[in-house]
Amino acid sequence: MECPSKLPHIGTTIFTVMSQMAHAYKAINLAQGFPNFPPHPQLLEAASAAMNRGLNQYAPMAGYMPLRERIAEKIDSTYGRSINPDTEITVTPGATAALFAAMMSVVHHGDEVIVIEPCYDSYIPTLTLCHAVIRRVSMRFPNYTIDWDAVEGNVSPRTRMITLNSPHNPSGSILCSEDIQRLIAIVQDTDIIILSDEVYEHITFEGIRHESMLRYPQLAERSFVVSSFGKTFHVTGWKTGYCVAPRELMQEFRKVYQFMNFSCFTPAQAAFAEMLSNPSHYKDLSAFYQAKRDYFCHLMAGSRFELLPSYGSYFQLARYDAITHERDTDFAIRLTQNYGVAAIPVSAFYTDGTDNHVLRFCFAKTDETLEQAAAILTRL
Repeated sequence: MECPSKLPHIGTTIFTVMSQMAHAYKAINLAQGFPNFPPHPQLLEAASAAMNRGLNQYAPMAGYMPLRERIAEKIDSTYGRSINPDTEITVTPGATAALFAAMMSVVHHGDEVIVIEPCYDSYIPTLTLCHAVIRRVSMRFPNYTIDWDAVEGNVSPRTRMITLNSPHNPSGSILCSEDIQRLIAIVQDTDIIILSDEVYEHITFEGIRHESMLRYPQLAERSFVVSSFGKTFHVTGWKTGYCVAPRELMQEFRKVYQFMNFSCFTPAQAAFAEMLSNPSHYKDLSAFYQAKRDYFCHLMAGSRFELLPSYGSYFQLARYDAITHERDTDFAIRLTQNYGVAAIPVSAFYTDGTDNHVLRFCFAKTDETLEQAAAILTRL
């Protein structure tokens, strides 16, 4: 039966491909971004306790209210912004669902959306389903900073949205105060909406502050801000995230979201609410992952890879020009099949497949895993 595709140019995601290949070849998986160590025992105990006390049915569509209240408290204490947990927060089955609902709720046929590449792979397909006109702006290589002149040059009367991601996947770059000031200048006196993907908000290094849209009234009033409990609490498989937006935007968001999933896993929401009552669980995260990054970089010091700066997230980019000149996709496949270490080729984060000979490694792994992988990589 003929079935015309709505996404004719989209195949299986690179994350699925590389993880399947890692499994098939019994390779060390530094490709897909997930920790291979257990979460805090208190989180597991809290989820179990929630189930045992009967929290096993639907939570409200917008999320378990105690969790939304804890999120609002966290935002107030972290970013100094007062959020109404009833009307401005929605809990979602993972951050990707929140990104999808945000785009689908406000981007109309023919609207222009500025997407900064490299970018997380859900952005472009979702905007394609919205029938948006996508304006791509490439970050400056090799530091992966945003070319704000190019962003401004792509703004038109039809610009509906700008997508941002900080800390950035895949590069580990982060927005700084100068970036924020340029963004404010660009969007002022416009109706442009910002979609800010902040799933690694609690993972920044060298004491650098995460510049959330929520810190700035001029930006918060026009922003969807998306975050992830999976990233913060080492449970990516629990697929729980949330979106924060002004009441008017959140009303539109919920119109779409209610027909996507309606409600998230209730015991997990109760467990996250308990964990957020102790801020040390997320305030200590930067130091935890900086130690992981530093250890991986130390292990890789004798390799022929050139490690690029990582200021946030749990990813480390590495150039490999001193090893081979083959395409990053070809090298990633060969590295997995022949040497037993899986990584992600960064060209997969560009619509046009821009290839700067860079691989992305995830260092959210046990020390033993990092040691095993580095022992192989340093022999190349």
